[in-house]
Amino acid sequence: MTTEPQVEERVGITFKDKSCLHRAFIHRSYLNENKVETESNERLEFLGDAVLEFIVSNNLFVHFPNLDEGHLTALRSKLVNTTSLAETARELDLGSALYLSRGEEQSGGRTNTGLLANTVEALLGAIFLDQGVDGAREFVDRFILSKVPQTVKESLKDPKSMLQEFVQAKGLPAPSYKVIAESGPDHAKEFTIEVWIDKKSYAAGKGNSKKAATQDAAGKALDLWKKSSEK
Repeated sequence: MTTEPQVEERVGITFKDKSCLHRAFIHRSYLNENKVETESNERLEFLGDAVLEFIVSNNLFVHFPNLDEGHLTALRSKLVNTTSLAETARELDLGSALYLSRGEEQSGGRTNTGLLANTVEALLGAIFLDQGVDGAREFVDRFILSKVPQTVKESLKDPKSMLQEFVQAKGLPAPSYKVIAESGPDHAKEFTIEVWIDKKSYAAGKGNSKKAATQDAAGKALDLWKKSSEK
């Protein structure tokens, strides 16, 4: 089991208020079985979520002046989504530091992706309260923003390219696209394009050019594929 001093060592921070660090690891289920503890980590999680979004948003805004709002949003999402945060929790072995009820323990709470992501946010909230924004920024820089280079490469790919990589990784042929509708005057055309994968229609997209409609269709198909893969 990871102790709180070990957490301090791993993140490179010595807490002034040890109770603040301790509270970051108290899951609400634990309160039902331990009357000594009176507060879970949920308020710290709430604070940490806001701090994380602010620090990451500010960093991306400053360091990527040529990215538009859409790409910045996509990049931030990849950095702070549940999967990414859970990876950080596993790197720091935060799961074994959690205080859980017996039921939560038996149901795999220490390895639950959502619970681990919440723990990172709670820890960041505790760091912010104890060390201020500079301490919180150092943590985010070291454990979240260090993943930016690979994440940038992924976020800057267009949906058509991403879909092609996704389906070919599954051993399927490259997607094909068909114009199924075209409407409007010449100066304001709207195209509807359908994307086919392995002889099956997956989604249709619309746009004021064939390229835009193709990207829209690819994006919708990609979302469907990812959702089905997560089930």
